[in-house]
Amino acid sequence: MTATVRTLALAIVAAVLTAGCGLLPEMKDETSGWSADRLYRVAHDSMLEGNYTRAVRLFESLEARFPYGRYAQQAMLESAYASYRANEVPTAISTLDRFIRTYPNHPNVDYAHYLKGIVNFREDQGILGYVYEFDLSERDPKSMKDAFAAFKELVAKFPDSRYAEDATQRMVYLSNALSMYEVHVARYYYNRGAHVAAASRAQASLLLYPRTPANEHALDVLMRSYDKLGLTQLRDDTREIMAKTWPNSPYLVGVPAKPWWQFWGRELYVGVDAAGGAGPAPPKPWWQFW
Repeated sequence: MTATVRTLALAIVAAVLTAGCGLLPEMKDETSGWSADRLYRVAHDSMLEGNYTRAVRLFESLEARFPYGRYAQQAMLESAYASYRANEVPTAISTLDRFIRTYPNHPNVDYAHYLKGIVNFREDQGILGYVYEFDLSERDPKSMKDAFAAFKELVAKFPDSRYAEDATQRMVYLSNALSMYEVHVARYYYNRGAHVAAASRAQASLLLYPRTPANEHALDVLMRSYDKLGLTQLRDDTREIMAKTWPNSPYLVGVPAKPWWQFWGRELYVGVDAAGGAGPAPPKPWWQFW
C-alpha cells in the first residue's frame, strides 16, 4: 500500500510540473523576423556603442540565420573584433581562424590576419593594458610568438596590404621582446648559480633573435656566466664582441651609481671589476624592485 501511495504521489508531482512548464511564458527573441540588413545594422551599432557582448550575440544570430552572403562574412569579422574588445580572446582567435580558413580569398582576409596578431599581441594585458603598456618581455612568450606568426604570415602573403607596415614594426618589437624574455630567464638562472643554464639561454637569445637591442644584455649574461664557469677564453671573446658592437656599453665602461639618498659627492662606478673581469650589473632605478 505504501509503495502504491508513493507511486501515485510521484505521478501527481510530475503532472503538476509538466503543466507548470506549459504555463510559463515563452522567451521571445527580440530579433525574430529581422532581416539580415537590420540584424547587421543593430549589431554594428551595438559594437560602436561599446556593448560588445550584445554585438557578438547579434552577429552570431546573423551568421546562423543567414550563413551565406556578404552580411555573414562581415559579421564574422566584426564578431571577432567585438569578442576581442570584450576580452574573449580564445573566441576572437577561433573566429578569425575560421574566417581565414573559410574565406582565404576574401578582400579583407589581410585584416583577419592582422587582427589575429593584435589579439595575441595584447593578450593577458587585461583592462590596464589599454592604459599602461606592460613590458611584453616579462610575459609568457606563447602569445608573443603567436602574434609574431600572424604578422609574419600577413606580410608574406599580403606585402602590399595597408596593415603590412604596422605589422612589420610590431614584428621588430616582438623580436626584441622575445629576445629580452630569454635574457630574463638567463639572468634568473645566473642569480641562482645555474651558470651553464644561464649561458645556454643567453646563447639562445643571440642565435634566435640576432641584431636586436637585447643582444647587448644577452652578451653581458653570457660574459658573466663564462667568468663564473672559469672559461676565461670564451669570456674574453665575448667581451671583445661586446666592445666592437657596443663600445660604450655600461656593462663595459660602467655607469654612475649613487645611493638613492645621496645627491652630491663623489661618483661611484660599477660595471667592470679591478681585475678586468665581469663586474656587477648596472644598478636599477630606485623604483624597480625586480
